[in-house]
Amino acid sequence: MLPGFYRSCQIGVRILLLLLTRCQLKGKENVPARGPLLIVSNHINLTDPIIIGAVIDQKVAFMAKEGLFRFKFSRFFMRNLGAFPVHRGRMDVEALRQALQVMAEGKALVMFPEGSRSRNSQLQSALLGSALIASRSGALILPIGISGTENIKGVAWLLHRPRITVNIGCPFSLPPVDGRLTKEKRAELTRSIMSRIADLLSPEYHGDYAERGN
Repeated sequence: MLPGFYRSCQIGVRILLLLLTRCQLKGKENVPARGPLLIVSNHINLTDPIIIGAVIDQKVAFMAKEGLFRFKFSRFFMRNLGAFPVHRGRMDVEALRQALQVMAEGKALVMFPEGSRSRNSQLQSALLGSALIASRSGALILPIGISGTENIKGVAWLLHRPRITVNIGCPFSLPPVDGRLTKEKRAELTRSIMSRIADLLSPEYHGDYAERGN
């Protein structure tokens, strides 16, 4: 990893956010000073992980889809920004191992529990990986709700400075699990995680978790 690359990119993105958007950051005081920390967020635009990396002061690692590592240029950026690949649609044992290693080292990891971007900007039913990693690591979970990035598309958005809100909630821990972490239990814990994210979004973003949003 190139020394200073992450910090330089972080500063550059902050400048772009200031110039090109009206970005409002809420709840920054909720970010713990140190890890281990699992950061979970909704996902509606390719810029979401970039924005999270910019607004969180500490260096974070990312789980990113495997396709982004297939080409030399994108792989260079992914690796130097602390990302590692995950294969969608199956249990990726190596990605799980790397995620737990990040937690064991007391660092922060960003995950998007839905697994992919929402095409309608609303919350989709989440995969179970975030609950598995949080439960096995015992790490604090920091929920984030992002809104407004759905307006970053095409070229016209550059003329309008879209309003983006990054709402950071209070960190929480999952309850201890007695016995084996079954699929049903992981699903229950995942719903708990997603309800925290929904609480940070306005109702029009709640989607599959509308009955849990306030």
